[in-house]
Amino acid sequence: RSPLAPPQALEQQYSPSRWSPRLGSDTVIQAHLAATAAGTQRARASAQTSLHVPYGNGEGEKLDIYFPGDPSGTFPVLVYIHGGYWQCLSKDESGFAAPPLVSQGVAVVAVGYDTAPKGHMDAMVLQVRRSVAFLVKRYSGIRGVYLCGHSAGAHLAAMVLSTDWTEYGVAPDIKGTVLVSGVYDLEPLLHTYVNDALSMSREVAQRNSPVLCVTPAAPAAAACQVLVAVAQHDSPEFRRQSQEYSQALRAAGWSVSLLDLAGVDHFDIIEKLSEDSYVLTQVGEELPSSL
Repeated sequence: RSPLAPPQALEQQYSPSRWSPRLGSDTVIQAHLAATAAGTQRARASAQTSLHVPYGNGEGEKLDIYFPGDPSGTFPVLVYIHGGYWQCLSKDESGFAAPPLVSQGVAVVAVGYDTAPKGHMDAMVLQVRRSVAFLVKRYSGIRGVYLCGHSAGAHLAAMVLSTDWTEYGVAPDIKGTVLVSGVYDLEPLLHTYVNDALSMSREVAQRNSPVLCVTPAAPAAAACQVLVAVAQHDSPEFRRQSQEYSQALRAAGWSVSLLDLAGVDHFDIIEKLSEDSYVLTQVGEELPSSL
């Protein structure tokens, strides 16, 4: 499906760190790890937390929850799904968005899942869906679920949107979804280094490509605001994928907007969620109040 045929062109297109004008490709990744880890430390110091809450029996099936005020009250919840190309990063440096949102009365949940090579794509999608079902069953005070994912996490959040919840015995009230610099068609990745750890077959890639499993928006889903955000300095392939996925959602009746953010790359587009003044932070703060 990708217009870029040569493998070396695909390698370049799907290497986000090569497109940052701020820093070299190795440096930008190190800076990203440092920024998200530092932000998460600040969040843990300032919020009431429940860390490593198991939502399943698997080693990686744990959540970090950052509560606003009284955990026994009612609150909207933002479920954050980390990136790292399904093979690195973890929930442990994924709480950096909590402080501005917790201060506005929103609980933030960082989801852990088994990354590759331990985890494979079908299992990761299942884990993230189960984590959402677990939250809704466990915390009766949740009023409205918001999903947010970055990069590979945006892919997983998009897969949550196509869930048949009858299998989970629960119907989460997903009010909004913020998908940041994501991959929505996995097939081009089959021909790149990204698949070395994932070992996806074509069938697995197709089955887990959000753009290929967009469901017509049910009445409840029509009220779900989907924001697809992409960075000015994301690669042309990442930008194409965001445009095509948002068009597919719109065609199926979803309420979707595409936000093209100037002056940011694949990494600081999400790091800035720790800042009150950042446009995506404000979107996150406005989502619950816009109900």
